[in-house]
Amino acid sequence: MEIEIPYGRQSIDDADVEAVENVLRSNFLTQGPVVPRFEEAIAAYSGANYGVAVNSATSALHIACLAMDLGPGDWVWTSPNTFVASANCALYCGAKVDFVDIDSKSYNLCPNKLQEKLVAAEKRGVLPKIVIPVHFAGQPCDMDAISDLRKKYGFKIIEDASHAIGAHYKETRVGSCANSDITVFSFHPVKIITSGEGGMALTNQPELDRKLRLFRSHGISSDPNDFELRSTEEIWNYQQLELGLNYRMTDIHAALGLSQLRRIDDFIEKRRSIAQHYCDHLENLPLVVPWQSSESRSSFHLYPVRIPLTGRKTQRQIYERLRENRINANLHYIPVHRQPFYEAMGFRLGDFPEAERFHREVLSLPMYPGLRDDQQTRVIKLIEEELGN
Repeated sequence: MEIEIPYGRQSIDDADVEAVENVLRSNFLTQGPVVPRFEEAIAAYSGANYGVAVNSATSALHIACLAMDLGPGDWVWTSPNTFVASANCALYCGAKVDFVDIDSKSYNLCPNKLQEKLVAAEKRGVLPKIVIPVHFAGQPCDMDAISDLRKKYGFKIIEDASHAIGAHYKETRVGSCANSDITVFSFHPVKIITSGEGGMALTNQPELDRKLRLFRSHGISSDPNDFELRSTEEIWNYQQLELGLNYRMTDIHAALGLSQLRRIDDFIEKRRSIAQHYCDHLENLPLVVPWQSSESRSSFHLYPVRIPLTGRKTQRQIYERLRENRINANLHYIPVHRQPFYEAMGFRLGDFPEAERFHREVLSLPMYPGLRDDQQTRVIKLIEEELGN
């Protein structure tokens, strides 16, 4: 059955097409002038000093870990309520992964549970090297509280802001790295803006910027200041200094992303308007609409509602009713520790009960700038029919 209303969809206009076409007709398809322009524009928009564009947010997470010298024997802690890439990036480096359960209101990594886990870990001598908070659905984590714990326990912070470009934490845009070492964005087609596939790592630290650029491109530098071997008889115009990867973004993708950035604020305002409309019509039904912090502004990548386990209708019933009507509600997320790969590592049901309960109750309703009023009304009406008195 063909889906008529997806949970997410990109918005492409003629200017986007023209931007990509201009690159296709230019002299550079890959390592040309558009990628640096895109990096500078995203960094300026977010308030960071540096941006390093790559071919996906997963790649950005990986090189972020590499840039902070993560390796065997080290630990990374992250949220179980996320896509698997937030944890896999540590395993790529040979490190170990653990999780911190989520807050019951924000669905983000809970600072109180993080503190409890840090106290216990310090006694065992197994503190994490990196903590990766995830700004789920576009709602920023409590970064002040997490950063305060960093000062006491000495871990590094990578913000997984794949959902949250354009969101505000207090008075600062997510991506400024005010409370972290590196922030990662995603430009997948269902995200706030898209480059087709793509991601970016942002930082304020010049040495991390240097390492991120090195690791994204084979570990190779063309800067003579980096060269370790010199000869008066040989030409050295590049050197491999690290075991890097080919994670480069192309000019084609960067052109689309740069064009999309023109409309990012309009996209986010439309998402917030859609979210408010959902809230106005659903908050009196026996479900839970997304909580919003008074100190932050979500970019609303997702609109997750919870169907309480104690209700007369189940998550599955609502999901199937929407699917029967060609509406794709999605599930964000199956907790990472419940995936078969992670269960084979020793994680079990019951390890992170708040995330597990959330998984059994959550549905992500359609949320994208092109969602028409009549389409949203259809979604709301079907839910009202299922849950109304």
